[in-house]
Amino acid sequence: MRKLNNLFYYQVKPIIPKRVRLGFRRHIVKQIMKNKELKWPIDPSSAERPEGWKGWPGGKRFALVLTHDVEAAEGLKKCHKLMELEESLGFRSSFNLVATDYEISDELVKELKERGFEIGVHGLKHKGNPFGSESVFRKQAKEINKYLKQWGSVGFRSPSMYHELKMLHYLDIEYDASTFDTDPFEPQPDGVGTIFPVWIYSDEHKKGYVELPYTLPQDYLIFIIMREKTTDIWTNKLDWIVSNGGMALIIAHPDYMSFDNSKKYSEYPAEFYKRFLLYIKEKYADQYWNPLPKEIARFWKQNYSRRSISLGKKLHIGMPVYSFYESDNRVLRYAEALSGRGDHVEIFALKRFAQTDYEKLNNIDIYRIQPRHRDEKSRLSYLYRLIKFLFKSLYHVSKRQIQYPFDIVHVHSIPDFEVFSSLIAKLRGAKVILDIHDLVPELYINKFNKKRSDLLYRILIWIEKISCKYADHIIISNHLWYETITKRSAEKNKCTVVLNYPDDSIFYPRARKRKDDRFIMMYHGTFARHQGLDIAIRAFVPVVKKFPNAEFHLYGGGSEKAELVSLIKELGAEKNIFINDPVSIRQIAEIIAEADIGIVPKLDDAFGGEAFSTKILEFMSSGIPVVVSATRIDKYYFNESVVKFFKPGDVNDLTKCLFEIINDKKMLMRLSKDGMQFARRYSWSLNKIKYLEIVDKLTTKK
Repeated sequence: MRKLNNLFYYQVKPIIPKRVRLGFRRHIVKQIMKNKELKWPIDPSSAERPEGWKGWPGGKRFALVLTHDVEAAEGLKKCHKLMELEESLGFRSSFNLVATDYEISDELVKELKERGFEIGVHGLKHKGNPFGSESVFRKQAKEINKYLKQWGSVGFRSPSMYHELKMLHYLDIEYDASTFDTDPFEPQPDGVGTIFPVWIYSDEHKKGYVELPYTLPQDYLIFIIMREKTTDIWTNKLDWIVSNGGMALIIAHPDYMSFDNSKKYSEYPAEFYKRFLLYIKEKYADQYWNPLPKEIARFWKQNYSRRSISLGKKLHIGMPVYSFYESDNRVLRYAEALSGRGDHVEIFALKRFAQTDYEKLNNIDIYRIQPRHRDEKSRLSYLYRLIKFLFKSLYHVSKRQIQYPFDIVHVHSIPDFEVFSSLIAKLRGAKVILDIHDLVPELYINKFNKKRSDLLYRILIWIEKISCKYADHIIISNHLWYETITKRSAEKNKCTVVLNYPDDSIFYPRARKRKDDRFIMMYHGTFARHQGLDIAIRAFVPVVKKFPNAEFHLYGGGSEKAELVSLIKELGAEKNIFINDPVSIRQIAEIIAEADIGIVPKLDDAFGGEAFSTKILEFMSSGIPVVVSATRIDKYYFNESVVKFFKPGDVNDLTKCLFEIINDKKMLMRLSKDGMQFARRYSWSLNKIKYLEIVDKLTTKK
């Protein structure tokens, strides 16, 4: 509804009075701001650096690109004052002019260039969507190209930030600047999702251009619509861009600037823009590169033209997974990464009570094909549900393959034999990825307390082998399991390690909302024996005696839930230890922000000792210190500088560690700071390219 309101506004904009227009726009912005999942003004996932990143010229920390859209004749009159303001502070910028809406003298064009500024074309007229159809835009492109040549310009920005990257190849340009990293308030709110330039190449036209997204919110939005009285939104976003080494590109309209202290409802003091430039000049002296748009475009083409947005065929990808999609962060990340670049993703998953059989979330189709209650106590009941899901997913995937063929079926284990749900799809040409989240043979002996000599354990290894052989590619969730799989079941050249990276668009430091003096320890995830939750509960009880305000909150579900509830009652700790139902990943991220420490108390057994827990990185990414069992896998990836280790399965040692960390505020601060820095290297935004490369390689015809 909000998107329709936004679109409706831009359709009727030309025929309604300015004040009415502004009031309606403010209403739209307020509605959009109510969205709790809004990724604005910062979308953490847009910080991913390009492949082979070597930095900006001269070793500068960030690039600063200043641009101005001159929408009407009134704005054109203010260009001289804006140039003088920037020149006085030592900055250069680009002015984007509308070709036919107002008269542009040759003298102005000449003066802009002689003073070191740049001119771009801002459309033929500043109204309407020029990309309504390809034939219409091709006609406009001929006229636009004339003005590009007449003004000696190499850059284009569409009015109202409409964009169709494929059509722009009809223009004779070196760069386009009609997109953004994130801006849900635009009529076409789909951004390119990056704070870096992007090379856009067309096989059809045999040429490319550089896309320069604006990465700082527009002045009209924050000062006229939102009526902000400070530049905090700009400076906060700038600081984040600088910390990630990106490009800070701004659009400031002379039309809406007041240089004479007038108080028109549609203007803001030019002093705000000056104040922002002074902030940059003073805080980041000698740390920024201030190129003109054409200069950064040429730099990018020369150095990073291999990193291109695909304008070709979008992929159709199916994902069968024996889990609840909303709570499976690994599957959710894959799906949203693919959907975010334009691919069509369909999920075939489990169903919780009261959920619908079908739902569309973030443009991803979710089919819930089987209910599940995690209460399996016997091998037969567990196996029965897995086999039932196999046949159901085989039916649904095959049906969709016939209706709308998959390019890839990405199957998530457990179980390994779920990979055969792709059988008909594979026979009809789809490529198959087997994603091994857990080692099924080791999980079996752990879950049912069996030995490696058990017959079913050996059968499960055989199933693992034939499943790996059947798959076109295998993704393995950590390096220890990679060694195991490649020794007993698969060739190394068809296996890739993709860790369970935390999604940094979900898990990031948040301001704490609670003001009380409680000390909260937290766990979220599966309630299974190998997780060692009984150890954590027993270790926490002595802590409560010394710190009555201490609380332990557990979120999740699983076969051990009833036993944990009984243990809490037996220990008389119901007032301080709380079992909570599972919630969505985004809700968990909000809850984590209110915790003081996270705990991951896994046992160091055949399964738990080698099962990588993304909970650790989720806590660290959120700035929460973590107490971790020193298992083989956790010592492989972490050390005492970023987590607090305790001896696996040792209640007394865990109690001792909890006392130490509660009493040592400096340790808490150090673990929080160093943990966040460590986690940045393991964020999904920096590592998803590994997964996307697997998908693209499998679907590229040789």
